[in-house]
Amino acid sequence: MTLTNSGVQSPLLQSFQQLSTDEQLALFWYIYTEMGQSITPAAPGASTASPEIAEGLFKQVKELSFEEQLQLQRDLIQNKNTLITREYGALSDTTKLLFWYLLAQGMSNSEIIPFPEDYQLSDSAKGLLEQIKALEFSQQMSLFRDYVSPMGVDPTEAVQDKSIGL
Repeated sequence: MTLTNSGVQSPLLQSFQQLSTDEQLALFWYIYTEMGQSITPAAPGASTASPEIAEGLFKQVKELSFEEQLQLQRDLIQNKNTLITREYGALSDTTKLLFWYLLAQGMSNSEIIPFPEDYQLSDSAKGLLEQIKALEFSQQMSLFRDYVSPMGVDPTEAVQDKSIGL
């Protein structure tokens, strides 16, 4: 796992990772809805992103039931060993960020399980969101890449699990 060496970003990354899985997913959603204007041009157009690969993985997720889509997102955060989390783990950090951006877009148009309308962020997640919003754009993008980087399972480092055939 690669962390940025900024004195600002490491504590924010640690705070993010200390949130529950569902709080991390919720915070991602709030980041997308509140900061999507600035993330939108950066994620899909990044020079190191592979849009075709991110879109292919997104299409696999889109074919799942809503419950399976939610479980997959949880599995990514919890580093569960599945075929899709391994595929995700093989992506570049920028392509991972693009994948999450596509998931958020899919949630907006109901292709992916929608965000619960009555969900309320915890105080710690709200505080973290405010700290993130205060960062400069380049710091935000670095932080977001650091968030998504350790998610999933790196197929080159994963221990073989014969029980699931991976």
